[in-house]
Amino acid sequence: MWGIQRTRYADCNGSEASEETEIVVNIGGVKQVLYEDVLNRFPDTRLAELVDCSLKSSEEISLLCDDYDPDTGEFYFDRDPEAFKCIIELYYYGEIHMKRGICPICFMKEMEFWKIGSDFLDDCCKCHLKEVEDELAEIAEKVRTILVDREGDPSAEGWQRFQMCLWRLMEKPESSMPAHIIAIVSFIFILVSSVVMCVGTIPDLQVEDAEGNLSEHPTLEVIETMCILWFTVEYLLRLISSPNKIKFVLSFMNIIDFMAIMPFFVVLILTSFGAGMMELANVQQAVQALRIMRIARIFKLARHSSGLQTLTSALKSSFKELGLLLMYMGVGVFLFSALGYTMEQSHPDTLFTSIPQSFWWAVITMTTVGYGDVYPKTTLGRCNAAISFLCGVIAIALPIHPIINNFVLFYNKQQVLETAAKHEIELMALRSGDGEQEAAPGAHKHVCGAGVWDNAMRSCHSDTYIPLLKDPRGGAGIQTPSMDTSFESTAEATEYFIS
Repeated sequence: MWGIQRTRYADCNGSEASEETEIVVNIGGVKQVLYEDVLNRFPDTRLAELVDCSLKSSEEISLLCDDYDPDTGEFYFDRDPEAFKCIIELYYYGEIHMKRGICPICFMKEMEFWKIGSDFLDDCCKCHLKEVEDELAEIAEKVRTILVDREGDPSAEGWQRFQMCLWRLMEKPESSMPAHIIAIVSFIFILVSSVVMCVGTIPDLQVEDAEGNLSEHPTLEVIETMCILWFTVEYLLRLISSPNKIKFVLSFMNIIDFMAIMPFFVVLILTSFGAGMMELANVQQAVQALRIMRIARIFKLARHSSGLQTLTSALKSSFKELGLLLMYMGVGVFLFSALGYTMEQSHPDTLFTSIPQSFWWAVITMTTVGYGDVYPKTTLGRCNAAISFLCGVIAIALPIHPIINNFVLFYNKQQVLETAAKHEIELMALRSGDGEQEAAPGAHKHVCGAGVWDNAMRSCHSDTYIPLLKDPRGGAGIQTPSMDTSFESTAEATEYFIS
């Protein structure tokens, strides 16, 4: 028998407390002896209600515990004994601290069973619980997205159903084999277009036009045109099938897609005005700038690369560290460029003509590049350069580790979320199949809205399970998330998907 050693309490007058009634509870096969004066410290809890059970009927006692032995006065509870060790701390210390290894969601179920509010949790445990709830909401959101990609919205009809199918075909490669093939073809077109853009700048592969100017090879222009046509059709189909047109147009990746195809059509329009228009200097500069904008299509690879998406998200979460890096570099560049300009003024052949011109030297020195076009010639200037080099190395190295750590954490979290979401869908499929086999006409006992793990967890007579998603079979009262379903907050997503 385990437990916290009983402490004798004195009443308010200073006299020792009288002998109290012993309450024997059996938690998952482990006995614990409690005392009336300890339990009455929190009279609204379930354990405190056991004190007056001698005055209650057997029906009332059965509502408080799983079983009761009137001969020994022992109360039986089919609960987790490890979690109860934490629960009982409330009556001795006034707060509860979750031990390591206990699931916070399951522990909250335990606290709810013992009628203990979450306000009695320690602050560190509340933070841990919040993190788990956020992660659970993210898993639920990912599962919802996967279900919508696979099954769509059953209430959609006509054009909406076609729009949804087209959206999954163009935007969700994992939804079907044709969508996967289209994603591969799009990836190949991106690579071909990027290669053609680079190869087209090789002088040996260029041809002279009627005026003797070098231009791209006609074959490369044909390949470029085919790639642009594919990008255009892909963009228009995705725009047409998008459930939210404004959000689609303002999305960063879609802006990149638009910038990849826009220069081709602008140049085509300018060319249609004739050679006179193209001979203008401003027009030629605009055309050259638009051709340079074609490099934006390389960013389209991020749409088909989860690694690039993870890197982008990690950089977004590392804005603070990146800001520190820029601040360190900015202060160092200003300081060492001013010192370098001051110390080099005494040399007749100085290369430091002004402080702003010295910024370039400070940047390439602190970043350890050192082109050699600007360098100090005095002894003090060289000492200043050595110090700036060392400070630059330190300034760059300090924020790098947090940025790498954010990337690793984000990447591992994404892997865990994807694995958990796939496992959840597999459980839903298994439970749906078992329900169809057990169901009989007129004898269907399924409770709509139950969680995925209800049956398995209820078999052990315990409610410490985690109902994550609603029933996937679509029975009466089941809400099937649609493609337009969105959540304004984590709490809303948790409330939608978690029982």
